[in-house]
Amino acid sequence: MARAIRPCYTRPVSLKDKAAIVGIGQLPFSKDIGRSETATALEASKLALADAGLTPKDIDGMSKWSIQVTSENVIARNLGVPNLRWFGEVGYGGGGGCGVVGHAAAAITAGMARCVLVYRSRNRGSGGRPWAGTSKERDYSTADANETAYFNPYGFVRPADQVAMFARRFLHERGYTTDHLGWIAVAMRRHASNNPVAMMKEPFTLEKYRQARFISEPLRLLDCCLETDGAAAVIVCAADMAKDLKQKPAYIMAASQGMGNRNFTMNNFFKNPLLESPGAYAAKDLWRMAGVTAKDVDVAQLYDAFTPLVLASLEEYGFCKPGEAGAFVEDHGLEIGHRLPTNTSGGSLSEAYVHGINLIIEATRQIRGTAINQVPNARLSLATSGNMVPTGALLLRGS
Repeated sequence: MARAIRPCYTRPVSLKDKAAIVGIGQLPFSKDIGRSETATALEASKLALADAGLTPKDIDGMSKWSIQVTSENVIARNLGVPNLRWFGEVGYGGGGGCGVVGHAAAAITAGMARCVLVYRSRNRGSGGRPWAGTSKERDYSTADANETAYFNPYGFVRPADQVAMFARRFLHERGYTTDHLGWIAVAMRRHASNNPVAMMKEPFTLEKYRQARFISEPLRLLDCCLETDGAAAVIVCAADMAKDLKQKPAYIMAASQGMGNRNFTMNNFFKNPLLESPGAYAAKDLWRMAGVTAKDVDVAQLYDAFTPLVLASLEEYGFCKPGEAGAFVEDHGLEIGHRLPTNTSGGSLSEAYVHGINLIIEATRQIRGTAINQVPNARLSLATSGNMVPTGALLLRGS
């Protein structure tokens, strides 16, 4: 009789404090940047290298989003990188930001690289739209049995439509209202009002939020992220290398990814519990690796392509119990000086939308102590990626 084969489970190797973000570079955001994604990727990468006090010869790894139209060899060749010993990419657009940094840290921990360039360049403001078939970005939504065929005929075409469906059920089950979404938008704009590079800086009131037109009910214009051209880059290097560089290191205390069961990209309507997103799985692994909990976090950059995603993240990452996030945001809990300063540069709603790399850069600034809206003595800084797609999270700490 054949012996049953049992799966072999081993304790995962921890990434904790093995790598750090040591360089950041960001171009001014705009509706039309006037240059290709390759050109702006190179510009942002050079800024990040200069910020770290490094040169292209120090780079031996590269990590990027799969959706990008740029390629590793073109970036490496034009920068003058001698050799990439490791390169990789992560899919899912808004879900990929923390993942690309986490993969860089994993490669460093495994000894496959010592210094990794992570970049995102995107011409979304001047470019086409995926749902209109005019975008140059690579679309993986049809890769798994043409997922879109299950949703497009029923009107779930734009991300706003897909999130609106989730939001309607989420607000109903939790007892939240659209005013709670409005308080999130108000807080993000308040932070952006101090940020000279934010695309939208004029503060607004809850009353003005209520007057904004609907994009896909219950989502109004001010619930939706900006259409942006922009590019940014970060340099991740080994912890033993980081301590001798130009900037204060932001150590990667934990990095995680999550997908959950029966995942459909942006249309997670087939699960039990229905409202659970991939963020719940990323959160569990993040806190396990870090050895801390949400209550220890000083400042957060919660992925905010749409306001309902912030409410969901507050619950799934453990800052609020289900049903309590509404009171949290209404009590100004997301603002500087309150319980959890969140998206302190304005986030995707008011600074810019480049699939969250600006959130990671702001999380790094908070650790350095150089943010425009600095949280005093910030020691633990959280960044998350989009929680309606396979996602990820990062927890950064100071030295």
